[in-house]
Amino acid sequence: MSKIAIITGADGGMGQEHVKAVVAAGYEVVMACRNPQKAWPVCKELIAKTHNGQIQVIKLDLSSFASIYDFVDEIKNRYDHVDLLLNNAGTLLHHAEQTADGVEMTVGVNYLGHYLLTRLLLPLIPNGSRIVNMVSLTIRYGKIDHDIFTPVSQKHFNRFTVYSDSKLALLYFTLDLADELKERNILVNCADPGIVSTNIIRQGNIVVDKLCDIFFRPIIYKPAKGASTMIHIATTPNLNITGRCFARKKPIRLKRKMIENPYRKSLHDKTEALIAEISSKLNR
Repeated sequence: MSKIAIITGADGGMGQEHVKAVVAAGYEVVMACRNPQKAWPVCKELIAKTHNGQIQVIKLDLSSFASIYDFVDEIKNRYDHVDLLLNNAGTLLHHAEQTADGVEMTVGVNYLGHYLLTRLLLPLIPNGSRIVNMVSLTIRYGKIDHDIFTPVSQKHFNRFTVYSDSKLALLYFTLDLADELKERNILVNCADPGIVSTNIIRQGNIVVDKLCDIFFRPIIYKPAKGASTMIHIATTPNLNITGRCFARKKPIRLKRKMIENPYRKSLHDKTEALIAEISSKLNR
């Protein structure tokens, strides 16, 4: 029986590295991508590079609950199990936006979309499988002591603030899910890739981005280096660790005040309530 892996944002810089490594580890890979027209040429290149035809693209827009439900329905039609889930996709927007369901876009994609996707896929994930979430070194700057879901005006929008909040929320989901699935021996961890030379660091200013390309990109991680931590967690045989955040392929120590945040439980409750509300409107 084939081992099945799903990788979100698999057509991006690090995503492609994840695909190559996971295919090499013996998995059939589903590239879950927002724009299939863009992703299919990448998929074909990866098939050629890996000499493996067990890679395909299925549309997934994490900013839309309807798209997430459609994606999971398609997965259930094709497979009866998912052995590895890499929640790699992420966004760092320049302007205030909201999802199709009225949620702040960065939080909606980076956290809420992956939360719903993972929850819906859990019935297909067998004991002993692995789930890895991509966070960021910015988790130390995130705050969840306020409503992170409601869109803010452009005047009050700070791209790094909402990004940090979304990644901290994803960290908490990782820790909670690891506790929940421990008895099933499903390993749930998250990866901090460091500062990586991908499109996500672009500032939206031609001059600034050009200077970044010249002076900054050469000294930060290439996508292969940034992807290495998630790959390590996903594919290392006999890995026995769950509920941890890794950086440079090693589990890092999180501050107690971060782990014991009094708002962590309320975030979970608000997330579940919001998912129930939006799903009800979609009759799902």
